Amino acid sequence: MSTLLHSYTPPSVSLHPRPSRHLRPLRFQQVGRMGNRVVRAQAATEATEATTSEGLKKGIAEFYDESSGVWESVWGDHMHHGFYEPGTTASLSDHRPAQIRMIEEALGFAGISDDPMKKPKTIVDVGCGIGGSSRYLAKKYGAQCRGITLSPVQAQRAQELAAAEGLADKVSFQVADALQQPFPDGEFDLVWSMESGEHMPDKRKFVSELARVAAPGATIIIVTWCHRDLSPSEDSLKPDDIALLNKICDAYYLPAWCSASDYVNIAKSLSLENIKTADWSDNVAPFWPAVIRSAFTWQGFTSLLRSGWKTIKGALVMPLMIEGYKKNLIKFAVITCTKPN
Repeated sequence: MSTLLHSYTPPSVSLHPRPSRHLRPLRFQQVGRMGNRVVRAQAATEATEATTSEGLKKGIAEFYDESSGVWESVWGDHMHHGFYEPGTTASLSDHRPAQIRMIEEALGFAGISDDPMKKPKTIVDVGCGIGGSSRYLAKKYGAQCRGITLSPVQAQRAQELAAAEGLADKVSFQVADALQQPFPDGEFDLVWSMESGEHMPDKRKFVSELARVAAPGATIIIVTWCHRDLSPSEDSLKPDDIALLNKICDAYYLPAWCSASDYVNIAKSLSLENIKTADWSDNVAPFWPAVIRSAFTWQGFTSLLRSGWKTIKGALVMPLMIEGYKKNLIKFAVITCTKPN
């Protein structure tokens, strides 16, 4: 996943990540007023670093460098939610097929054709993880696919898996910033972002870059975490809601959240066409309970212990994602649109 901090703030609420690094232990002599000043000074420095563009990108890269191996060992190479029938209780064996269903549902919602004359031939996977979507789309459509991520570990692993599947001539991966993509204008006829938008602090710049690299007539698909739409009487989320989201931001290196309607308004402002959105929160409801259950298996538990603190910290806030969904605060949204011809 890729991001760069810019000045745009979604109109609903701005949630800044807390310091991404932990205070170094202080010697016992650093007590009283002096100790407090040291703690405050160090916390202020780290908070400043965490909210800079480079600090945020570094935190995201390190988080996925550390955690991607754990995810792959337990959940496979699709690093995103699964799509389930609402109200079902899925078994562990259901989850990997559900992740494939998520891809297919997104393609179907966007109206991507399987017609050989209309199917996409060039695809970019923005925030590609270890390349699960890239390889799936390349095989499905016989397309050339380029994936970008901030994580060197992910890019290398994605390339290894592509070679192992005989796709080295179809897909390639590189470390790059989603807000400054290393591609020329109009390069791709399908622009794909599966759960990377939540890491983007400048949502307008994010969508603008997706549109820039899209060819005329190309489809853009964004599947992402959002907060709920605000009611006409609300200027912002409630303080308790903001506090909950900030805890999640701290663990997962997320900057500002926005709503699906914010994405729609951005797409309209960029003159994108055929804009559609849907709330798939009910369809992903079994996902986070399943992730928590997998963490308590022997494989999941030992993998977490080997991974490092960032991954453990992410695991500890997983119940907050469930709480957010139950409160109808967190929404799982799909937004699709096309670039004008």
